[in-house]
Amino acid sequence: MHERVVVVTGGNSGIGKETAIALAILGATTVLACRDRAKAESAAADVRAASGSPDVHIAELDLADLTSVERCAADVLARWDRIDVLINNAGGIWSSRHTTAQGMEQTFGVNHVGPFYLTALLLDRLRQSDAGRIVTVSSFAHRAAFAGIHWDDLQSEKRYTPFGAYSQSKLANILFTRALADHLSDTTVTANAAHPGPVRSGFGMDGDLSGVAGWGNRLFRPFEITAKAGAATSVYLAASPEVHGASGGYYARSRPARMSAQARSDAAAARLWAVTESLITEAGYHLP
Repeated sequence: MHERVVVVTGGNSGIGKETAIALAILGATTVLACRDRAKAESAAADVRAASGSPDVHIAELDLADLTSVERCAADVLARWDRIDVLINNAGGIWSSRHTTAQGMEQTFGVNHVGPFYLTALLLDRLRQSDAGRIVTVSSFAHRAAFAGIHWDDLQSEKRYTPFGAYSQSKLANILFTRALADHLSDTTVTANAAHPGPVRSGFGMDGDLSGVAGWGNRLFRPFEITAKAGAATSVYLAASPEVHGASGGYYARSRPARMSAQARSDAAAARLWAVTESLITEAGYHLP
């Protein structure tokens, strides 16, 4: 990974931070794209100390605001003349329905639309890499989206449940990855999705989940794996020569895993791509 530039969203904590440490140890220039600048600075210092690499940087990114996504991409493109790996790691789950700065349901916006837009804005630079890689962190929870994408209620306006919105967004991550791999089939850039496993991290623990959902999240913490173990599949997809050229896959425990039938739908992948592009452009933003 020497002389390669890696961007990790949500790199200030949990599996994002452990992913950054592992890639910095491998010699990558590592960029932590995070919402909170103070937390990002602190995390970058931790990554430098843990990896022994001084080549760790931050960029401000709030996936709940497409203007912030645009600024982050411009910042990264201005500071680095190459991008070799993008890891769409940041995400969230919320007890009640919230909306992004552009009025989209927050789970769908933060977990899918924001990463989609960031990827699109950085894609030309990734294409210039001799073997660019895009890794999007999904989840086994995508299997709980039994009915697939709720096309008639994409923004959860009719009905909202925390896990329902989350599972749909994780399904969207895999459908996005598969459509992206198809769009990149004539390039050297690959796109894959990762399931990190049930990770003992700060996910959903900072007041985003309350009531029964928050209680359940705390209840299962003793049975969860460490953030370092959860980061292993992302690191594998970002750096291992074993997956050179492999694209459009879904991995767990650093091995190919089976997607749900809904995630394997080519029609749903293509439709979600088109719908997401429309959401972004209708909100007043430009896609390359």
